[in-house]
Amino acid sequence: MASALFLATVPLFKGLGPIELQRFEAATREKSYPRGSVILFENDPGEALFIVRLGRVKVVLIGEDGREVILGMLGIGDHFGELSLIDDQPRSAHVIAVEDSALIVLRRDDFRRCVEEAPAVAWAMLQAMSGRLRRADDKIGGLVLLDVPGRISQLLLDSADAAASDMLDRPLTHQTIAQMIGASRETVSRAMKEFQDKGWIAVERRRIRLTNRAALEKRASLRA
Repeated sequence: MASALFLATVPLFKGLGPIELQRFEAATREKSYPRGSVILFENDPGEALFIVRLGRVKVVLIGEDGREVILGMLGIGDHFGELSLIDDQPRSAHVIAVEDSALIVLRRDDFRRCVEEAPAVAWAMLQAMSGRLRRADDKIGGLVLLDVPGRISQLLLDSADAAASDMLDRPLTHQTIAQMIGASRETVSRAMKEFQDKGWIAVERRRIRLTNRAALEKRASLRA
């Protein structure tokens, strides 16, 4: 069961009062997943909403050849699984634990009942879905209009904005970057070395720090 104190920190539940938070608290349960485990498979039935309490997970599509395309990386307070709760369709992607993770689970019937009692959650979910749709539009535009260094620049800037710091809060490997922007690891490695040589980024204990945001912003604005 999730604590009401934690739920109060989740953007999805912003604006709820103590009584409403306690109702959601009573309806949740917590599950743990070790690093590398599959939380959801694509085409699984959509039976629950998940909220990341600890750790980090990735949302991925996996091709027949085993190649992964990362659609998103989710951390503490982020949620997933809402689409299937709304449209009753199967899961649209795999979700895999990148780190040992603890997830808050809210079953479909409990979620719908709680939302009917607290409509503010439905509005917060619409806002979250709108934000994801805008980011998806931006990503599609980047894949079409930007070359690989431009896409990397935009990803680094977005990651820094999400961390509210020029030091990215999580390690971001070249392989992960490649899977997020639709490029080969080798091409990403060459571009990242170029960024380091130019003084745009620095790598400190496997974490990336943006050292010349203006240069990255200019590179991200160049069209292929």
